[in-house]
Amino acid sequence: MSEVKIVALPGDGIGPEVTQVALDVLETVLEQHDLKLNVTKLPFGGTCYEEFGEPVTDEILQTCKETKVVLLGAVGGPQWDDLSANKRPEAALLKLRSELGVFANLRPIFVHSALAGASTLKEEVIEGTDILIVRELTGGVYFGKPRFTSEENGDPFSVDTMKYSRSEVQRVTRIAFETARLRDKRVCSVDKMNVLESSRMWRKSVLEVAEEYPDVELSHMLVDNAAMQLIRNPKQFDVIVTGNLFGDILSDEASMLTGSIGMLPSASLGGENGLYEPVHGSAPDIAGKGIANPLAAVASAALLCRYSLDLEPAAKKIESAILQLLEEGYRPADIYTEEPGTKLANTGEISNQLLTSLNEMADAS
Repeated sequence: MSEVKIVALPGDGIGPEVTQVALDVLETVLEQHDLKLNVTKLPFGGTCYEEFGEPVTDEILQTCKETKVVLLGAVGGPQWDDLSANKRPEAALLKLRSELGVFANLRPIFVHSALAGASTLKEEVIEGTDILIVRELTGGVYFGKPRFTSEENGDPFSVDTMKYSRSEVQRVTRIAFETARLRDKRVCSVDKMNVLESSRMWRKSVLEVAEEYPDVELSHMLVDNAAMQLIRNPKQFDVIVTGNLFGDILSDEASMLTGSIGMLPSASLGGENGLYEPVHGSAPDIAGKGIANPLAAVASAALLCRYSLDLEPAAKKIESAILQLLEEGYRPADIYTEEPGTKLANTGEISNQLLTSLNEMADAS
């Protein structure tokens, strides 16, 4: 039996709970494909800071780089809010993305028909929504320099720099166009070119790449309009490509189309490296209560199968198990509504149902 090696970084808050469910699902589906899962679990974020005084160590980063495939839970918590910027759990996440070189963050926004009523928006507006947001992940204002705080005439001020190069824009744009070719062949590039110089560079660079893909339709939208259109008419979008800051905000906004941010997985890709994580945070208020929604983490494991293992059948099995669970009425607390046929399910019950579905699929094949 061949071996699949991954690093798991459970992180903080509900991270360990949802990561374990994802690992159990991943192990089960890989065994069905005669593959053995070999997991190296390492501390990350706040838990790593408590153990080593750093949110991530050089040794942990090196292991991630050597293994190339990383499944992450979540980081952060109020107990670390007062730490200096380079000691906070979030600093570990930025460093990991940079060290792995995972420059393209793929965030699928898919509204399951069974959950169309879970959103605060009208069902007829969101039902059938299927968007892929491709967010540039290692550039822009989160990484740009200089960044500093100073004082002028007794008045403190801070500077962050939004910087993009042509090559940074074009490599993530090619990812967007390639994925669009597998979907509805439409790309919407989101920027703020009417105000920002970096966005004018962004748009010019995207237009140059578009010439290589005559079969894909390209449109442009300013980010403020895109934020509005996501709520007004989300089904108009197929693939959205945008920068780091705008992608962060728009994908969190889009999570509300699905009913909860607890439903959103993500894949961050660069070269042979892949970082997979749910979009949600560490939710320290519910950590340890056994009620966390693990579906985004599980869906992230499906993306791991698709993009890092090139194992599409396994990815589809996991996604089918999620769909079956929802159609049977099981709901974690964050998307539960008292409707006929729905059942409030804790983290363990969700896990058991997913594993049962996967085993039933295997028996039927």
